[in-house]
Amino acid sequence: MSKKLVSDLLVDYLERRGVTKLFGLCGHTVIGMLDALSRSEKIQYVNTRHESVATTAADGYARITHKAAVAMCHLGPGLTNAITGVANASLDSIPMVLIAGDVPSYYFGRHPHQEVQMHDDGDQYSMLKPICKRCWRVDDVEALPNILDRAFRLAESGRPGPVLVDIPMDMFSREMDEDLWARTYKDSRETLKPGISPEAAKAIAKKLVEAKNPVLHAGGGILLAQASDELAALAEFLDIPVSRTLMGQGCLSDQHPLMVGQTGFWGLEFTHSLTVNADVVLGLGTRFGEADSSSWYQGVTFDPDHTTFLQIDIDPAELGRNFPVEIAAQGDLKIALAQILTEVKAICPAGKKNPELRAKIAQVKAAFKESNRAISEDSRFPMTPQRILKDVKEVIPEDAIIFTDVGWNKNGVAQQFDITIPGTIHHSSGLATMGFGASAVLGGKVAAPDRICLTLTGDGGFGVNPTCLATAVQDGIACTWVVMNNSAFGTIAGLENANYKHKFGTVFHTPDGESYTPHWAEVAKAYGVEAICVQSAEEFKPAMEKAMEANRAGRPFLVEAPMENIVVPTPGCWNINDIYTPNELVKEGKLVKKENGKYVSPSHSKSHNA
Repeated sequence: MSKKLVSDLLVDYLERRGVTKLFGLCGHTVIGMLDALSRSEKIQYVNTRHESVATTAADGYARITHKAAVAMCHLGPGLTNAITGVANASLDSIPMVLIAGDVPSYYFGRHPHQEVQMHDDGDQYSMLKPICKRCWRVDDVEALPNILDRAFRLAESGRPGPVLVDIPMDMFSREMDEDLWARTYKDSRETLKPGISPEAAKAIAKKLVEAKNPVLHAGGGILLAQASDELAALAEFLDIPVSRTLMGQGCLSDQHPLMVGQTGFWGLEFTHSLTVNADVVLGLGTRFGEADSSSWYQGVTFDPDHTTFLQIDIDPAELGRNFPVEIAAQGDLKIALAQILTEVKAICPAGKKNPELRAKIAQVKAAFKESNRAISEDSRFPMTPQRILKDVKEVIPEDAIIFTDVGWNKNGVAQQFDITIPGTIHHSSGLATMGFGASAVLGGKVAAPDRICLTLTGDGGFGVNPTCLATAVQDGIACTWVVMNNSAFGTIAGLENANYKHKFGTVFHTPDGESYTPHWAEVAKAYGVEAICVQSAEEFKPAMEKAMEANRAGRPFLVEAPMENIVVPTPGCWNINDIYTPNELVKEGKLVKKENGKYVSPSHSKSHNA
């Protein structure tokens, strides 16, 4: 039997799985793996300057490919730095396999260089247990082939998410019989997904057909299942309005005649008027989370006293988590929605038409756009965020892939920036990670080299880890960063100001009180990235056009836009406001009084972000 180094066998395995990119950062525990990668002709090693950049770029890559991305890191600080990117992937259901080096197996517990060991010997990999679907430590190289097959299958199946394979550094350098990898040539690369039970499909179809005011509430699970066509088909056959979560943006075109928009904190009054008055709500790939449900205040976004909830999710743990459901079904949404439509057609062959609803949706959308027109065309400087979004929309191609960060560039985008093609907008939702967009866009561009890829980020978010610029230059990743610079952690500044009438600790200034911001365009130039800091609103659109030209020519670009700190309209409720500013109508997150027969939140009319 022939023998090879474990590191070489591991690279061979990744190549057979079709892995073509690996995001990582070096360390003494993984140089054996780097040696093997140096000989690979199929895998591009994307070399980052920080492990959070590596795992976040891997997250962005997986969002585009719908396959598990592979990242690699060192032990100790490498593993702790990687945690945020892994946690972000976990909460947004993004598949990832993280390969981590560890101390030599024969030194566990002796505190060798950089070992983190407080409770158990050789246990530092347990730091990732709360955020991974499974963490393996390789104690025997003969187990590695089986672990890898299981790791990729687990990452990609069910509710997708990250897994960790922790490998002591001595294991990479051991020799192993190639025959021990025989199972990896036979194991399937795909896991077939289940539909929902026929009984559930029939029952859900019956509820939708009989409902007077049904709503389809779509979450990120629609996009993970690539079920946009199936969602549109069901909605159009019965003329049912579709609301969405933040992660659900793009599940249907924001211009679709039945898409009524986002719910929750940054949802709109008209959307809430439909969801709160619905007699049936079918939740699709959403757990009805706090941000999308106005802190679950009854009668603001949803009203479980008057609404029957139905729910379909690939993860049974999410069924009925936040609202009681009459029908709960586990299954893949692409299959499930097709099943339901088949049953609907059997019950109601002609379908339904609701031209009044469509007309009302169109009227409200047009009115909302008109209400934003003046500020979107305003030439004041620093720029309004609405003007930035308008100009970006006019310059980028329709199929451009956008990664947002946190603040106006996410919340305002989700509310006011129309996405028309599924899978072209990507938010950090569950963890809401500041700094996500600037690194995730690297992975997005690597996954889609022929598409325009850009991030809309704030100066606070971009400042978290600007070393992403170095990766773009050294690996030739031609993406664009749009830095919306308001010299503040703007969202928190607005929240603090709304409740305490000051912005302490949230705005950037020098000791003498002068406004301060790093010159991000100059920083980008120092990294070797072409950049422009616009000096007027009129300069922004031409700067974006130059960025697009550079990207198409294979060069990264940064556009910095000084921006006014304007609030994002927030018609929904946010419980933290009622914690900061107590009100007699609310007690421990529940509305306890009614006005005119309706629940009213004291924070309902507040603007929470600036």
